Amino acid sequence: MALQDAKRIVCKVGTSTLTYPNGRLHIRRIEKLVRVLSDFKNSGKDVILVTSGAIGVGATRLGLDERPRDTRMMQAAAAVGQVELMYLYDKLFLSYGQVVAQILMTRILTDHDSTRQNLVNTFETLLSLGVIPVVNENDSVAVEELEEEAMAFGGNDTLSAVVAVLVQADALVLLSDIEGLFDKNPREAPDACLIPVVESVDERVRASAGGAGSTLGTGGMVTKLEAAEMVTKNGIDMVIMDGSDPEKLYALFDGKQVGTYFPANPKGERT
Repeated sequence: MALQDAKRIVCKVGTSTLTYPNGRLHIRRIEKLVRVLSDFKNSGKDVILVTSGAIGVGATRLGLDERPRDTRMMQAAAAVGQVELMYLYDKLFLSYGQVVAQILMTRILTDHDSTRQNLVNTFETLLSLGVIPVVNENDSVAVEELEEEAMAFGGNDTLSAVVAVLVQADALVLLSDIEGLFDKNPREAPDACLIPVVESVDERVRASAGGAGSTLGTGGMVTKLEAAEMVTKNGIDMVIMDGSDPEKLYALFDGKQVGTYFPANPKGERT
């Protein structure tokens, strides 16, 4: 399916896109994103937003200089930050006539058939009612069990891919602090070139990926490539693009080249 024909979109926004370097919310950018997603909703698309930022925003609200590493402090920061995030999303989406719903997930919800189906039913009911689900990992619970991988998704790149597969989305867009996948690390190599299309994630592509970027978030290019592998094999297109100007989403879904495009595997089967 061409991106311009996508009817159901999952959009993931990272901490570094949502916040200034000092950790405070980048309200103007968030407002632009909300306006674009509301416009997509008005055009007839189903929209799901996967948001990061709870721990980073909470850490700033609590007066911490950097993202906490202690499990209990991460839990506390997530609980504080999630309230602030949802308050802002609710207020901004409401100004464009949209209703939002908060869904906080842990991996255990998707590991069992009954809870997985209940989760799918919740998404489908909300979407049928015209609601925009706003999804985050339930860090106030999940970080408490970071040592037990079964509890946590390991970042919202993975979470957004899981959500895209659950709702059988047509496209997943990862808004990041980088334009897409480069052949070298663009922060270190001025001659790095953007890779516009990745047909499959092979060893050469993986070699282009670095580690985590921002100190406020957890994601890096490696997790984005893992997300791409997950969704494309399930028949879902994916794009990594710069989130600093959310209005570029219009160009993307008009069929123009933006960021790095991972086309769905033509043999992919929706699960």
